[in-house]
Amino acid sequence: MSTHAETFRSLHAGPDLLILPNAWDAGSARVIETLGAKAVATTSAGVCWSHGYADGHHLPVEFLVTTVREITRVISIPLSCDFEGGYADDPATVGENVAKVIDAGAVGVNIEDGLESPELLAAKIEAVRRAADRAGVPLFINARTDIYLKRIAEGEAAVAEVLRRAALYKAAGADGLFAPGIVVPEEIILVAADCGLPLNVMARPGLPDGPKLQHLGVRRISSATGLGRAALAALNAATVHFLATGDSDALARADTVGGDYNKLFR
Repeated sequence: MSTHAETFRSLHAGPDLLILPNAWDAGSARVIETLGAKAVATTSAGVCWSHGYADGHHLPVEFLVTTVREITRVISIPLSCDFEGGYADDPATVGENVAKVIDAGAVGVNIEDGLESPELLAAKIEAVRRAADRAGVPLFINARTDIYLKRIAEGEAAVAEVLRRAALYKAAGADGLFAPGIVVPEEIILVAADCGLPLNVMARPGLPDGPKLQHLGVRRISSATGLGRAALAALNAATVHFLATGDSDALARADTVGGDYNKLFR
């Protein structure tokens, strides 16, 4: 696991932008690996939906731990886990929860502030770092701030608040900064240059593409729910047509890849 952890950490140092696809189960993670991903992450929303829960701290921690364990069993690349807010308000409990995720094989986590105070997230980050140290794993802690995503502030005020929180989270032990929702190039440049941590952004309409993001100073882009939504959209379209027509040929045509998925798990 330490080798995966070191590899995952090194991917944030460049020279290339880390393009990190988000999976929702072992099958999607294994497919992503075969397509050339250097690492894979979970999407909290996708994992929740796959278990019949809404996103937003509704998923029992045991389900998340099982998902991480199932994914790491079938892939040979590093896995980072979307850990939402740690599934608890109490930092000590967050530390206990992350210990289970580490034991299941994750070498990175995202942990978010949402609408809670940044001081609370800082305390959670400290607890996560202590748990990782006890486990002997150099866990990559990606501190997510929702200033842009929750529209807590905009423009110059948003940049200033993101940078303030970045300093707090870095001091608490964070290794990276995740600012989902930021899309304006001028603001990305400012945050990337001054946050003191590798900057992670989230795929979103209007965001510059990979080469431009790299030029702006971004170190990592996550697909977030994008791949899961694309998969569900394909399922939706195929199911609607099949229910309406019973057309077997249309189902065959929809499988444009025609891969032997069973072979991936032998």
